[in-house]
Amino acid sequence: MTDSPIRKGQGRTWAKAILLGEHSVVYGHPAVAIPLHDLQMQATATPVSGPSTLNSLGYHGPMDESGSHFACVVRAFDAAREFAGCPGQCFEITTHSDFPHERGLGSSAAAAGAVIRAVLDACQRAASADELFALTQLAEQVAHGRPSGLDAAATSSPSPIRFQRGEMRFLSQRIGRAHLVIADSGVHGSTREAVGGLRQRYEADTAAIGPLIDTLGALTQTAITALGDGDAPALGTAMNQGHAVLRELGLSLPVLDRLTDAARQAGALGAKLTGGGLGGCMIALADSAGTADRIRAALLAAGSPATWTYQMRISEVTE
Repeated sequence: MTDSPIRKGQGRTWAKAILLGEHSVVYGHPAVAIPLHDLQMQATATPVSGPSTLNSLGYHGPMDESGSHFACVVRAFDAAREFAGCPGQCFEITTHSDFPHERGLGSSAAAAGAVIRAVLDACQRAASADELFALTQLAEQVAHGRPSGLDAAATSSPSPIRFQRGEMRFLSQRIGRAHLVIADSGVHGSTREAVGGLRQRYEADTAAIGPLIDTLGALTQTAITALGDGDAPALGTAMNQGHAVLRELGLSLPVLDRLTDAARQAGALGAKLTGGGLGGCMIALADSAGTADRIRAALLAAGSPATWTYQMRISEVTE
């Protein structure tokens, strides 16, 4: 048991969007993700005499009766208490999100990370970035089976990241004035289903699927160079090509194709699905705030139930 007094704890993470590399990252290629700091996931851990309760996504009740939908959060909660040295302490865990779940924005990793941070804060237990990542990955295994680790890293990263084979590296981002427009397709996506389905197709026909995955890997390298060079048009072109490959892999849906087409017609430099696919969100790259506004209007007119805009922030990373 921790020697520090238990207090009300706070935890915060945020959404992420994969620019390029979703799915191919599972096969050893890099992926590039942008943390969306304005779309936050917040958690509080309030000590109670017992039993532990959860207040999240419309559920309010005993933690151990929250069901499979919240298994990732429950695993995060238990892992954090064990790590903090207070496994028997009961809490009321409350989460609040600025973005929807099951849309490819990293909600499960963000929720797990926020809950972990809230519990550690409550127990006054410090943790390194590597330890927080490992704890989040434990929870993500419940949600996604064999997660790459990209979501766990990106939902707590201060800058864009390159993720490959479990290793994260911060990236420079020199594209100024650019905005990302994120649009909800209105269809719940399942990363587990998408990743598992592609794995089955890959193992059944490696000769056909393998080159497409390699193409996604090459496009990701293009995106890394474009970010570092401040070349928004090159990034947009890579995004368009990435969506075409993901569609060929059977990971898009008609609604996602319709939204990407609408974004391009409204002036987007590039548009693609983001995350696992089979639903979820799409992203569009705009060269200015005015263009982003036009793209948002076009996406809403094309049937998206909700959109968000994120201004890409220039960041310099020194080796």
